[in-house]
Amino acid sequence: MKTGFSALLAASLFLAAGPALAADLRTISMAGHGVVKGAPDQVQVSAGVATSAPTAAQALTANTARMRTVFAALEEMGVPQRNTQTINFSISPQYTGGTNNERPRLTGYQVSNDVSVRMDDVTKLGAALDALVTAGANQMNGINFYIRDPEPRLAKARADAIADAKLRPETYAKAAGVALGPIQSISKGGSEPRPMYRMMAAPPGTRSVHVAAGEESVTADIAIVWEIR
Repeated sequence: MKTGFSALLAASLFLAAGPALAADLRTISMAGHGVVKGAPDQVQVSAGVATSAPTAAQALTANTARMRTVFAALEEMGVPQRNTQTINFSISPQYTGGTNNERPRLTGYQVSNDVSVRMDDVTKLGAALDALVTAGANQMNGINFYIRDPEPRLAKARADAIADAKLRPETYAKAAGVALGPIQSISKGGSEPRPMYRMMAAPPGTRSVHVAAGEESVTADIAIVWEIR
């Protein structure tokens, strides 16, 4: 890993020094990475109902009835209406056959209705999943954990990234036989939460689904350019 980074550094010095020599300015660039971890305090669940029937109208009627039960369960859990959003609704014809030169035969229709539910209490996720399935949800399309306000952690990650970048330039400058000058520029890279899952057990005596709440890592990447003399 160090060998690869040294090669990258050497290439960076060569490319930077070439056009910069004419301007009498040589530079050295260092990347820095910062990470701050924290437990998620918000979770988003995508769930829904898929129903099939001989006619589209029958499938829709059955789906609507079960979705009413799902919405009632969400309301009973205390999920505000603003935290629930329909993300998919579809009606699809269902066929059978279609092999060995056999014409496909229409057998009915399927109606799918999916909602995205945002919950501000991660500890209730297992009970919520159980309640949704009990209410009639037969599609679970994803669970995502978030940190509601990542900015404080992101600010710390950025500071750590700058400190990380400043650890090595003196060493490389000395090895290259040059002196380190003032900072010429600081540019930021991307940052994103990275989930690291851990199991979250349900309380004894409950039948809630066991889920992994996880730990989010808020990261920041920067690059600092110094003048070399």
